[in-house]
Order: sequence, then C-alpha cells, then structure tokens
Amino acid sequence: RKQQMRIGAVFPQLEIGNDPATIARWATEVERMGFRHILAFDHVIGAGVDTRPGWRGYTSENPFHEVFVLFGYLAAVTTDVELVTGVLILPQRQTALVAKQAAEVDVLSDGRMRLGIGVGWNQVEYEVLGERFDNRGARVEEQIELMRALWADPTITFEGSSHRVDNAGINPRPVQGRIPVWIGGYAEPVLRRVGRLADGWLPQGAPDTKMAEDVARVRRYAEDAGRSATDVGFEARLTVARTPRESWGDFLAGWRELGATHLAVDTMGLGLTDAQAHLDLLQEVLAAEA
Repeated sequence: RKQQMRIGAVFPQLEIGNDPATIARWATEVERMGFRHILAFDHVIGAGVDTRPGWRGYTSENPFHEVFVLFGYLAAVTTDVELVTGVLILPQRQTALVAKQAAEVDVLSDGRMRLGIGVGWNQVEYEVLGERFDNRGARVEEQIELMRALWADPTITFEGSSHRVDNAGINPRPVQGRIPVWIGGYAEPVLRRVGRLADGWLPQGAPDTKMAEDVARVRRYAEDAGRSATDVGFEARLTVARTPRESWGDFLAGWRELGATHLAVDTMGLGLTDAQAHLDLLQEVLAAEA
C-alpha cells in the first residue's frame, strides 16, 4: 500500500502577477484539482543590485505577495486547502505580531494555517526591518516558544532573553489553540531544532542517500528529546524546473518511501507567463503521481 503523502502546490509568487482575480482563480483551481495545501514563499524587502556587485538571490525586481495578507484573501476564496508559509523568515519579524497574524489566518480559514519558518539569508532585509541578522538562529527558538504560549492561553507572562510579556495575550486565538510550526533549513543546529521542537521539517532536494540520512537524523533527534519519530512530519518539494519530467514519478515515489507526509510542487523557473500554464503543469505532475 502506498504511504499517504499530501500533495500541495507552491503559489507561483514570482510569475503570477498582481491581478486579484487571477490569484483567486489559481487558488480555487488548485483546490478543485485535489491539491491539499498551498505553500507560499516569504520575502518582505528586495535588495537593489546596482550598488551590490555579485549579489546572489532574490532582488528588488522579484515580486513577493505578503504571505499573511495573501492567505487572508485565499481563506475567503477556498474552503479546504491548508495555507502554508514555506518559509516565513521569523527572526526578522516581531514575534507577537506573527503569532497574531497567523492566528487571524487560522480563524478566517477555520483552522487551515500551518506556519513554516526559517532564519533566512538576506542581511539587507533584516536591516530594513530593524532586526539583528547575526543572532537569528539563537532567537528563533524563543520565538517559537512565545508564539505557542500566546496561541495556547488567553493571557501569558513570559520572560526570555529577547521577549517580555507581563500578563497579556492575543485575541482571537487559533481554532485549536495551536498552529503547527514547521522549520526549513539544513544546518546541523536546524536539524536538531526540528527534532526537538518542530511539528515538521521542510527539506528541499531529491530523495537521495544524503536526504535519507538527514531524515533519519531528525527522527533520532526527536527521540533523543523524548518524542516519537512519528511526531515530526516531512514536506519535500518537487521543483519542476530542476527535475526532468521523466523523473517526476520516481521523485514522488522516493520521497514517499522516505516517509514524507507532504510534498509541494513548485512550477516556477520555467518562464511560464500566465496562471493557466502553471495550473496545466500542476495537472501533469498529478498525472505522474497517479
């Protein structure tokens, strides 16, 4: 019997444009086609490259819809798909505000929010948003702890190294009193953090020997922390621009074999210019999964 793996679609941030009707149609079609979740990348600020020779990564030319506002909109036009940040760069944002925004999406979508977080790579973005870049890994664990506390109880008192809450809380809180927190990234401290704290890991890459080892390590770290290995989900990503069409089926089967609970399909990077082309490609990947 095939291991159950929930297949989602990556919102084509960079290629879908700004027309709200087009965005709504893409989302409703994704849901109609049977995809289980919509995953969106997060960037707030893009760096101008004219003063930064050798810059690598996203720039001011790359469009990014703001994930929480986008999900508020998608919550209204969809009924079943989970709404997933993959990943939100948590340490460059105010923790209580993220907790509030994620809870709001969860309420408006009737419990469909999943918060994938990471520490990011873009120093320019951190600087503009007024947060420190150099200690972002150290801060993120306290941020997760604080968000979970705010989601769980009407008011909390919290004293950490970066946060202080004196008998205060957010309202409304999430439908279940919690939101799943998944973590992206590959560094050894990240894998340990996933095993210890996270509801899941968001790896990117082929289901090869190295990835199998990383999955096993995350499971071992979970057990070391007194959790069950099955407490941690795994969401792989099939980036069609980097994976030959004839390998799609093997890619999906390989990740299912490794125990992936979820997989998201990214259709960006092929220069597709309209939403329908992205939807057609998603349909082809579903056919390879069948």
